[in-house]
Formats: sequence, C-alpha cells, structure tokens
Amino acid sequence: MSLIAQHSEDEIIARFARHVSSGKAEFFAQAGIDFVFGKRKGVYIWDVTGEQKLIDCHCNGGVFNLGHHNARIIAALQKALTELDIGNHHFISEHRALLAERLTSLCPGDLKRVIFGVGGGEAIDMAIKLARGHTGRPKVISAQGGYHGHTGLALAAGDEQYRKPFEPLSPGFVQVPFGDLQALEAAIDEQTAAVIFETIPATLGIVVPPEGFFSGMRELCDRHGVVMIIDEVQSGLGRCGAVWGIDTYGVVPDIIVTAKGLSGGIYPMSATIYREHLNPFLHQHPFIHISTTGGAEVGCYAALEVLDMLQEPVFLEHVREMAKLFSDGLAELQERHSGVLVEVRQRGMMMGLKWASEMCGPLMTMAGFHHGLLTIYANHDQSVNQFLPPLTIQEDEARQVLSILDRMMSWLEGVLQA
Repeated sequence: MSLIAQHSEDEIIARFARHVSSGKAEFFAQAGIDFVFGKRKGVYIWDVTGEQKLIDCHCNGGVFNLGHHNARIIAALQKALTELDIGNHHFISEHRALLAERLTSLCPGDLKRVIFGVGGGEAIDMAIKLARGHTGRPKVISAQGGYHGHTGLALAAGDEQYRKPFEPLSPGFVQVPFGDLQALEAAIDEQTAAVIFETIPATLGIVVPPEGFFSGMRELCDRHGVVMIIDEVQSGLGRCGAVWGIDTYGVVPDIIVTAKGLSGGIYPMSATIYREHLNPFLHQHPFIHISTTGGAEVGCYAALEVLDMLQEPVFLEHVREMAKLFSDGLAELQERHSGVLVEVRQRGMMMGLKWASEMCGPLMTMAGFHHGLLTIYANHDQSVNQFLPPLTIQEDEARQVLSILDRMMSWLEGVLQA
C-alpha cells in the first residue's frame, strides 16, 4: 500500500485544518492553491492526486539541495538503521566524531569543533549562547529583516514581525541594515558579544552584500573582540558555488551554522561549527548544552553521504556550470521582460528575481503553480522571488525552468496590463 494518497485531497486538507493548522489551510484556500505534496523525485514534486507536477525551485530553503528522495542518502540511512539508533547525547559517540571530523575538514581556518542539533534555529541558539559564554557580554547585533529561526535566541535576532508577538524576549539584541559597515561599526561597543548575519539573507530578498562587507566585518570583530557568526543554513553546502557561501568572500568567521542541506532532505541535522579559541568555555562546561536527538547517530551516517557527494570533484563544478547557465538565461529573460523583471540577484545557485512591484512576487508564486514551477516570494520583500533550484539539476531541466519562467513572465505582463 502506498503511503501517498491514502485519502482524497479534500479529506487531507480538512484533516490538516482540524488538527495541524487552520490558518495555513485558510490561506491556501484563499490563494486558490490546493497543492498537497504527493510523490517527489529529483527536481520534481507532484500533488497528491498525481495530476500536477512542479519543478522545485524553492527546495525548502536548501533542504533539497540534492533533489527529492535522493537514492544515495536513502541507501545510507537504510544501512545505518541496520545497526544504529539515535544514540545517547550524554556519552562519547563514534558517529558524531566521524561526522564532525569530515564537516570541519571542509571549513576554512581553525573551525575544527562541532555541536550538533536538529534544526537551524537550535544551532543558531547555540552559536549565540557560545558567544555570550565566551565573551561574558550580552549584546548581539543582527540584520534588519534578517531571519535565523523561530526558537528563543534565534527569534530575538530575527525580524520584528516574528518576534513581536512573543516579547519580552532575551534582551541585548539590536539590528542594523545589512551590508552597512558604518552602521555596524556604530553599533559595536564594549558590551557586544557577537555579530550574526546570513551570508545571503534569503527572507530579506536574496540580498547580495557589497564585496568588502564581510572583510570589514571581520576586521571590526577582531578589533573589538566580538564573535563573528555566519548563518549558512541556506547559503552553505555548495549553494553559492563553494562549500560555504562565506568562502566566496575569502573570510573566516568564528562560527558557521549549517542545517537544512546537511539533512540530504531525509534526516534532520544541524551543526554549530566553531573555532578553537572558543572551546575553553565548553571544555569547562561540557554538559551545559544538550540536544537529545541532535546529531542522531543514524542521521550522522546519512549526513556523511551528503558530504561524500559534496566532495566529489565534479559536484561544485556542476553547480558553477548550472549557475552560469541560469545567469545567462535570466539575463536574456530580463532583456525580454524588462518591464517586470528589474533585477537578478545571484551568488552561485542562490538567486533572487526582483520584480517591478511588491504585488508581483505573490503573483509569480501563484503563476508557478499553474505553469509548473515552485518558487516562493521573500516575506520581507515581496517584490522578490527566492529562486533556489536543486544543485543536482541537469542542463535540460534548467532550460525547462527558464522556458517556464518565460511563460510566467508573459502571463504576469498580461495581468499587469489588464
């Protein structure tokens, strides 16, 4: 018996509304989007009826970097399940050690230590806790419109629309415009523990920072003894054409946070990777942070397969080739549809399509459901659609995506002219 479509689409939606989220069900009904995930494979997802197929160019923020239902990751997890389970976080673990060793071998500088978690928000919380524990200072600086998750400290570092309903939160958080070194310098003081930015803020609208921004940030952090935290939950693990997005800027942070793609789309996994000079605090307090299911041993084995794929000689080369194909193709589309597509923001395969107005982002998301493409508008700038195809996408599939985008833009032009 298939696990998919055990019930009708209407029954699934009604059950979801009753027991999971009435608000989501209402939102999608009002938007005219009744898509319920069914079969998924590679770059494609089908609705539960099997009648509608989309190319996934959202990838849940990078969860599906390796495509859906990747056979190699599934095989690794199946093998792990023959001998392993979650393990016990209190004790020394062979498999956490192996994954940490491999993960840090892919990091620049002396980022050689890892704390595992389940999701990105948890890993961000740990990064901030470590920065405060190391420095003994309370203040954390983040970006206006940034997003780091919905857990405690991650929520406090994020945008107001997410944190406001839950205030008062942890004090000591301030925000500055992303990419503005002068504002950052003015905000740093003797109470500052950490500065945290996404390499490419996705929810802000795939904003690519000025080339000197991160090197300037590194200098400021060094000068003031501040911990530099880089959130690579979406931009890492090959998305920007290098292992880490920050690698493309030639800067070594004090902490890198990764999640989403480390799961291979199969088993939840996150990691807070930190430099050696931050270790004394955790050495003195080895049980001060725990994550019962973080770094589950069965998941470690699957994540190692993710890193195996990433390290294959042709993998990043392929990402860069596909990035070039999209860059050229999107430039042509921008020339053809200059009235609606006003800017293409790109760092490797992390792309944002900026439209002529804020109403265009939701319209393009809706158009995608009707033309065969999943792309989601950026919540903090609805004039931008996040455009993150799987890193494993092939040339014929990429050209198909560009063809669909062409038709979507023509449809958008017609709507705006009506």
